[in-house]
Amino acid sequence: MTLLTPLRKLSLLACLALSPLVDAKTLEVKTETGTIQVKTVAEGLQNLWGMAFLPDSRMLVTERAGRMRIVGADGTVGAPLAGLPDIYAHGQGGLLDVVLAPDFATSKRIYFSYSEPGTGGNSTAVSYATLAGDKLEKVTRVFSQQPKIDSSAHFGSRLVWAPDGTLFITLGDRYSQKDKAQTLDNHQGKVVRINADGTVPTDNPYVKTAGALPEIWSYGHRNMQGAAINPITKKLWTGEHGPQGGDELNIDEAGKNYGWPVITYGENYGGGKIGEGTHKEGMEQPVYKWVPSIATAGFIFYTGDKFPQWKNNILLASLREQTLVRLTLDGDKITGEERLLKKELGQRFRSVVQGPDGLIYVVSDESKAKIYQLSPK
Repeated sequence: MTLLTPLRKLSLLACLALSPLVDAKTLEVKTETGTIQVKTVAEGLQNLWGMAFLPDSRMLVTERAGRMRIVGADGTVGAPLAGLPDIYAHGQGGLLDVVLAPDFATSKRIYFSYSEPGTGGNSTAVSYATLAGDKLEKVTRVFSQQPKIDSSAHFGSRLVWAPDGTLFITLGDRYSQKDKAQTLDNHQGKVVRINADGTVPTDNPYVKTAGALPEIWSYGHRNMQGAAINPITKKLWTGEHGPQGGDELNIDEAGKNYGWPVITYGENYGGGKIGEGTHKEGMEQPVYKWVPSIATAGFIFYTGDKFPQWKNNILLASLREQTLVRLTLDGDKITGEERLLKKELGQRFRSVVQGPDGLIYVVSDESKAKIYQLSPK
């Protein structure tokens, strides 16, 4: 056996320390389009839900327990920001999504969704605030889902800016109130659209409909925890949790009924039919569905140049399947699906964000949550 001198041992250890193959925070993952690198950029977090990049490449993140933090580009986790409103942090409820205002560079304003306690129970609400160092100032509520329900489930809620500067908010049916998703006198199981100041756009589909809430954009939804604007068509796409089976991707258009709970590809937990079947006149079919469910969460249309082979693909976080799903498209048709990272990471993924560097960032919904960066090898 060859013995190493002390000098040679030190030299070998130095080489190993510099090798990316033994970096505990970086993995190489083979995909259908080539090998990518997956790096842990931040940890020491809990049940992450939303993430938005600040202009200086720091990350604004939400923890469902009711904390908002700034994570440095180097992965340093900041203390919780002060100034959040009262939050109902139980079950699926808590601090949810966060986005920057379109004019953040001058206004320093952010928008965030959360479970709001109040008379009768709780519901999803949206507020904006000015980000001032380590605190939020001038917190102003611009939307509150009505009515409030005594429930800890199905809050939604993704926030998406439309190209015209209006804000889409996805809302759950609150689980016990699923039949209300089919009526227009409440916000259960709806997508709503508001102006940045909380007022109602005059071209919303039900502004002039008697008995309908004017914020409503579309209805017949179950629990949407993903939404994004298609960069080519400029239309809103939403991702929806089915019950046992029947997760959906929909092109979400004004005034349309997406069927829940009258039609669905899922069934009751433990088995048993829901509604009338899978089709009904006047109700929309999903663009894509998963049976069994994968528990769809946040997603994006990738538009960067670091992964040219993924251009305009959908990258979607899955909770139940612990995978990042890549979907290829031909127009509005999904043509292929690849599932990534389950074997290598085994994490419940909640959100996917495209960074200002064109790389992809994925956050996990775990008690010991992490932020991962995907880059080409």
